[in-house]
Amino acid sequence: MVKVVEQTATKVVEQLAATVSKKRIGILGGTFNPPHIGHLIVADQVMTQLGLDRVLFMPDANPPHVDRKVAIDAADRVKMVSDTIAGNPDFGIELAEVQRGGISYTYDTMLELKRKHPENDYYFIIGGDMVDYLPKWHRIDELVKLVQFVGVRREDYPVTSKYPVLWVDIPRIDISSSMIRSRIRQGQSIRYFVKDAVARYIKERQLYHE
Repeated sequence: MVKVVEQTATKVVEQLAATVSKKRIGILGGTFNPPHIGHLIVADQVMTQLGLDRVLFMPDANPPHVDRKVAIDAADRVKMVSDTIAGNPDFGIELAEVQRGGISYTYDTMLELKRKHPENDYYFIIGGDMVDYLPKWHRIDELVKLVQFVGVRREDYPVTSKYPVLWVDIPRIDISSSMIRSRIRQGQSIRYFVKDAVARYIKERQLYHE
């Protein structure tokens, strides 16, 4: 009996050690068309409020949403994300979806990342509007077993879900990629909406002018 108890205690200690040693990694996915200051604020607020070790920005290849956006080339979006997060060692970029290509299903991506990095626990960050959309996500019942969803509260959207979601409050940010694209087409300034390096890249490449 003593031997059995000792073995059980050893297993518990090993499981606790494995849990403690795991890194808590946030994933902020999106088209980033283009990335803007709002993305940085969301990533920083979630990271600090939940005590995450790092947040990875993950550009998609082709979003599977019904209201699918027409995005510019992935290489341009990756470059702008890299410029956006430059200088912050707590932020990184995850290229799994861009490198795989095709439709970017979160389930496939997170399954791949979990297999490659079993040392990480993943926190997938989405807006309150996307929480409302979760029932339509590809293989959602299996996906919630792979990641912890983090919902960023938004006005006019409920903070309830039948799926496990951690909610985070952040200041309201009325900045969107679509608004920035519209301002560019109209010849208006996007200064302070995006990082200076991103604004220069957009101007040099003549992105979003049509």
